[in-house]
Amino acid sequence: MPDTVAFIGLGAMGAPMASNLLAAGFALRVFNRRADRARPFAELGATVCASVAEAVQDARFVVSIVSDDEATRAVMLAEGGVVASAAPATIVVDSSTNTPAMAREVALAAAARGLAYLDAPVSGSVPQSRNRELVFMAGGDAAAFEAVRPLLDAMGRMALHVGASGAGATIKLVNNMLAGTMTAALAEAVSIAQAAGVDPQAAQAILSEGPVASRLVRSKLPKMLGRDFSAQFQLALMDKDLRYFLALAQQLDRPAPIASLVRGQFQAARRAGFGTLDTSALVAHIGGEAPPH
Repeated sequence: MPDTVAFIGLGAMGAPMASNLLAAGFALRVFNRRADRARPFAELGATVCASVAEAVQDARFVVSIVSDDEATRAVMLAEGGVVASAAPATIVVDSSTNTPAMAREVALAAAARGLAYLDAPVSGSVPQSRNRELVFMAGGDAAAFEAVRPLLDAMGRMALHVGASGAGATIKLVNNMLAGTMTAALAEAVSIAQAAGVDPQAAQAILSEGPVASRLVRSKLPKMLGRDFSAQFQLALMDKDLRYFLALAQQLDRPAPIASLVRGQFQAARRAGFGTLDTSALVAHIGGEAPPH
């Protein structure tokens, strides 16, 4: 019998991750707060559940990827949530981008019930999720991490154990701060190049080979130049991650002036109505444009 996995959160990232687990032969029980996102999985052979408590029944593993601390608290710690409902010895893989404090709180509650909880967020967006190219960064018990390697290998190209509970959440916020900073710098560069009348194809070719050439530049530059703001990573989620990073920096008494400036850009863009669009839409906000309808 294949190992049973309860998968919670079938959004833009979660749905392809869950599909890859099915393709790898895992038995899947799925739950999503919006039921319409879960229904297609019944046709793929998954068991669609009406609650978190139902989803975790008889599951050896739980994978969750939801939007923020608030959603994680509801999924993990509420009455009928994962911690209250999963059987002892269940291993929980939380791929949400949470604060380290949230991760440690859930880990303690899970341990009290005999569960193992890994804060294991991912690097990568929708294309990497679809193509099994995610990078997992996991904090928590090392033995639990080794036990879930087959799941992580089915969803990504790399998985690293980075330390105790909260370490995965910490390095994810550091990673996303860098991604947000590079996106903001790229948006300013593109805005200036376009205002100056630089040929878009030439700009893309040169910047893609320049000193900041990276996967982020290769993915975001065509979207900025082509005004394709369909969401791979929602701008509002980047704003949230930068807010979490700055809170962490404050807790650690470390200055973060660059991150603070970048967060101001994303916050202003979100408040202006760009939140549901891709982070590349920051270029439109910088250029004084209104959000597309």
